[in-house]
Amino acid sequence: MLAWIVGVLLVLVVALILLVAFFDWNRLKPTIDDEVSAALGRSFVINGDLTAAWQREPSEPSLRRLMPWPTFTAHDIHIGNPPWARQSQFVKLDTLQLRISPLPLLLHHAYIPFVRLDGWGVDLERTSKDQSNWELNRPQNVQASNWKLTLGTIAFDKGDILLDDAKTRLNLHVTIAPLQQAIPYDQLVAQATDESRADVGHNVGNGVNTEKTTPDTSDKAKHTAYQFAWTATGTYQGTPVNGSGKTGAVLALQRTDQPFPVQARLHIGDSKIALVGTLTDPTHLAALNLRVWFAGTSMAKLYPILGITLPDTPPYATEGHLSAELHAQGSRFSYRDFKGRVGESDLGGNLEVVTGGPRMKLTGDVHSQLLRFVDLGPLVGADSTAQKQQRGDTTPQPRDKALPVEQFHTNRLRTMDADVTFDAAHIEHPASLPIDALSTHINIDNGVLKLDPLHTSVAGGTIEGKLSMDASAQPMRTAFDLRARHLQLKRLFPTVKSMENSFGEINGDVTMSGAGGSVSELLSNANGDVKLLMNNGAISKTLLEAAGLNVANVVVERMFGDKTVQINCAATNLAGTNGVFTSRLFVLDTADATINVNGTINFSNEQLDLDVVPHTKGLRVFSLRSPLYVKGTFKDPDVGVKPGPLLLRGGGAVALAVLAAPAAALLAVIVPSREAAESNQCQQVLSQLRSGSLPNGGKK
Repeated sequence: MLAWIVGVLLVLVVALILLVAFFDWNRLKPTIDDEVSAALGRSFVINGDLTAAWQREPSEPSLRRLMPWPTFTAHDIHIGNPPWARQSQFVKLDTLQLRISPLPLLLHHAYIPFVRLDGWGVDLERTSKDQSNWELNRPQNVQASNWKLTLGTIAFDKGDILLDDAKTRLNLHVTIAPLQQAIPYDQLVAQATDESRADVGHNVGNGVNTEKTTPDTSDKAKHTAYQFAWTATGTYQGTPVNGSGKTGAVLALQRTDQPFPVQARLHIGDSKIALVGTLTDPTHLAALNLRVWFAGTSMAKLYPILGITLPDTPPYATEGHLSAELHAQGSRFSYRDFKGRVGESDLGGNLEVVTGGPRMKLTGDVHSQLLRFVDLGPLVGADSTAQKQQRGDTTPQPRDKALPVEQFHTNRLRTMDADVTFDAAHIEHPASLPIDALSTHINIDNGVLKLDPLHTSVAGGTIEGKLSMDASAQPMRTAFDLRARHLQLKRLFPTVKSMENSFGEINGDVTMSGAGGSVSELLSNANGDVKLLMNNGAISKTLLEAAGLNVANVVVERMFGDKTVQINCAATNLAGTNGVFTSRLFVLDTADATINVNGTINFSNEQLDLDVVPHTKGLRVFSLRSPLYVKGTFKDPDVGVKPGPLLLRGGGAVALAVLAAPAAALLAVIVPSREAAESNQCQQVLSQLRSGSLPNGGKK
């Protein structure tokens, strides 16, 4: 019985061998054409010969590689396009060769470990309505096949790709041809590095650690080689496109660990992209391992190329290591150990982008040794007025309003999430904005931006705290808690001569929250607390003009004229509720007088209601002995002398008693001066106010 079964199997094997070797396979071409056309939903035809032979499969393990497999070769193959396409032909092949494993066929499994394409051409088309000819629309009445298809590796010879994409306005012609001699992977990585640095910014590459940014360093990558060259020409949204590069010759579709070498240099208008490295798992276009260079006139121009929203920046160039996993459900891009420049500023760090969730998420760390503020502005959304006018998103400022009504543009906060640390060791700034360094942790989650902690070096001192902006709420809600310490007056106002020899400092605490889409709207309903101290400074019209304090400028002119007045201490504590800030304590102490300010500042309607009460010191003569009133608006203040006699000393004593608690609260803001040898003037003034007496013997 056993001998009979073995005999039957041998007969079947011999019959199969003879069938493959001597059968005229051209007889099956009509059947094959019909079946494949039905499966693809478009025409398929083999115009040339169809032959078969026996060959061994070298990829099989041990003794199994000795078993011959049937290898089929077809010539002059054409696949048609759908009726709407401009071209009649989708794919043409001079030669198609494939090898099939015979035993899995018994289980309805077509395992094809090797496919070779020679003399191929592909015409890719997509309409503005998103119809694409590479998507196969199979007939609805065709039953699902119970056959399983598995492809191994694809080897190819020279070919052409034509792409006409009306949706993205991309027209491209790519030609691929074999190299005269294969180039080892390591050799081309070194060559491409030199060429790309020269193309996109060699000065950037000088600071890059090549050991960290070298792409795939696996043994499998080192043993692969570049065997084909490609060139590309065309247009993208009306902009010229040209590029060139090299690739390997065999795509391992089922081997996620088998590297396929790629190299490219691409110019799209004035944007330049260069890369070198490997691709694995090409079925899903996953596992990119590349060294990448980017350069151009603005990062914003990369959006159509990368699909990532970036700000409008000065000219830039970067170099780093890019790894990626691309999947339909979501992708992960990692750009590590990069260094670059934006304008004349340097940037470096590590960034990762993850897609597939409700929003794209950016994580990482970015640092800079020298950052010019003019380069930083676009990165944080501080676009110039000219840029805003060009985009048409400026808001006209009403003539009767002093507070800016320009709307915050927070659309970017709702399009992506972020968790990034940022550190700028030194900031090159204009004289009007003396910020020297910046470090913060940036967190964006579902439209909520948080800077916590926030640390800046400003005018020789520091501003620390936290800030949040909730763009998911309408109107947007903003809150911040900031502490200013040791801000030097001479560095805050470097253009004011009276400040040149000043040792004065500003310290303060500001806590505020509000809702609104502009500065005006935000302050109109703000709640918070403001504590500010100026020690050993000066005040003048010039200083207040430089600070943009229009109302204070008018008051000072009425009280002191045009002269510069030395200030022992200026202290204020304002409490705000629904946009109305009330003076708990507002005192200005000079050599001749102590001046108290009481009343309210209404940010909702920009109205003022303040009393300015001077107290002379000792027997000194002070030019203004009557109180002032300050009314009107921020834009058009009304400042005048209050009518009637001076307040009685008893009334002044009651007022001073009310100041005791705010004065005690402001004492907590006092910090030891780092430059002045004498004691802090504000400490003396506030201590006297806390005790219920006027500073330095002041009289009503």
